[in-house]
Amino acid sequence: MEKHQLIVVGGGSAGIAAALGAFENGLNDIVVIERDFEYGGILQQCIHNGFGLHTFNEELSGPAYAEKYFAYIKDNPAIKMLYDSTVVRIDEGKVLTVQSTKGLLKMQADAIIMATGCRERPAGAIDIRGDRVKGVYTAGSAQKFCNKQGILVGKKVFILGSGDIGLIMARRMTLEGAHVVGVAELMPYSAGLARNIKQCLEDFNIPLYLSHTVESVHGDGTLQSLTLVKVDEKLQKIAGSEQEIECDLLLLSVGLIPENNLIEQLGVKLDSRTKGAIVDDRYMTSKDGIFACGNALHVHDLVDYVSEEGKRAGKAAAQYVLGNGTIGQPIVNMLGNGISYIVPQSFHINKDIDFMFRVKRVFKECAIHVYGNGIDKKINKIGIVPSEMQKVSLKKEELDKLNGELHWEVIE
Repeated sequence: MEKHQLIVVGGGSAGIAAALGAFENGLNDIVVIERDFEYGGILQQCIHNGFGLHTFNEELSGPAYAEKYFAYIKDNPAIKMLYDSTVVRIDEGKVLTVQSTKGLLKMQADAIIMATGCRERPAGAIDIRGDRVKGVYTAGSAQKFCNKQGILVGKKVFILGSGDIGLIMARRMTLEGAHVVGVAELMPYSAGLARNIKQCLEDFNIPLYLSHTVESVHGDGTLQSLTLVKVDEKLQKIAGSEQEIECDLLLLSVGLIPENNLIEQLGVKLDSRTKGAIVDDRYMTSKDGIFACGNALHVHDLVDYVSEEGKRAGKAAAQYVLGNGTIGQPIVNMLGNGISYIVPQSFHINKDIDFMFRVKRVFKECAIHVYGNGIDKKINKIGIVPSEMQKVSLKKEELDKLNGELHWEVIE
């Protein structure tokens, strides 16, 4: 059985950054296991610009960002990339079973970082009636067909869900000559970034139907039309609001789910809101020596934040392996009004900490209130929406004053 200091599961943006962070903090025996034939993960099919403004101070495409970041670890003898390999099981003792081109491998590590990314919510997870017609795809699948294989899977397109992938595909399909007849969003606000609403819909006069969903699809073997229906404030369909829209392609952009089957089977505790692991400020899960970062932990807006988080997880894993890890009981974050989730869920007071969180609904002219015994801080905001992840950085000297739980809420 192979033994290593650190094994990183996933060679996307989080995994590459985690390997780099671990190397920069003293590890010299790192293996990155990637199930695809190349590094970069989802970045390789995101050929649009918009990546790297925080990390490299320039606007890059997804593949360009992946290549530029991968250059930091390329040809580094301390970091071994294992492609076309899938981790099929993780057992106690940090033992991994890996299906590779060389056959079934057994590997053991002093620490494991899970950087497995996320997956799209499939059609079966939402309530759309009708026959099983051809022409219903997830937005990510259509993106892969279009950008990597040059296949346009439809000419008259409707998109359900205003997540960023769906918005970007609305623009991409339009540029490739398809007619995007509309985008529907169940909630009364968009699930995508404001810049994508402007650049991908408004600039191309593509209508956005807020508080709407697709009730059913129709067609004789192939999609021919769908029924769009309005919903009320309780997300219940409004009778009599139905309208039929002709299309030959329905793209689903209805949410992303962190890929955590492996660690869930191992017994790692998951957050019911993020669907990712519960972690402390080291990004360590409830299982000693197993860390999580990136979209496997919680779904991010920007790849730059994914890379930052990956590097921090790599640093923490290196400190753990080298015996410099944090000890003692962590302090728990308590969520109050308007806060959907926060990462990390708990923390130790030994450094400055970035807290990432999302709100439950749209807030205008509000403040983030962070308080506890010894700390009381308000951060004013012009407005906050659930689609945009928020970050609050607290200095060690601020946290040193805390005695007990730390509370978070939104004040309007």
